[in-house]
Amino acid sequence: MKRALKTLTNALPVFVLLLACVAGSDSFAGENYLSDGQPIVVAHGKARALGRLGFRYENGLGVPQNYIAAVDLYRRAAEQGDAFAQSRLGLSYDKGHGVRQDFILAYKWLDLAAARASRRERDFYARLRDAVASKISLAEVTEGQRLALTWTANREAKRY
Repeated sequence: MKRALKTLTNALPVFVLLLACVAGSDSFAGENYLSDGQPIVVAHGKARALGRLGFRYENGLGVPQNYIAAVDLYRRAAEQGDAFAQSRLGLSYDKGHGVRQDFILAYKWLDLAAARASRRERDFYARLRDAVASKISLAEVTEGQRLALTWTANREAKRY
């Protein structure tokens, strides 16, 4: 089962590329394309583009609505440090869309998004994080903060 899930996860970018080719240009209006017609989002795996494609899957914009695919794309972008994807991943955990509902992980990802966001977005992400915090105990908030700090420390350690 784990092997099949890993194979499916590894095949997702290929599937997205195939879907992009079949769907035509209207489905990915506004995305940048390479000279051979492949969307940059799939060809390069840029965090910002992955997050935006995840949003399309989450909301069924030009692609079939698929929360699991959205979470996979959000996770890939969030791990690269994209604040938008981190916030959407946090909201996915908050609502249980594509993942098991987990308020601690929701808090973690929304806390990271608030910390990494531009000044204009920071307050919005902080309000989302605080809304999640209102649903959980102080100990759970502390655990979410610890997870966010651990993630940041691990990411910094990998950079050096």
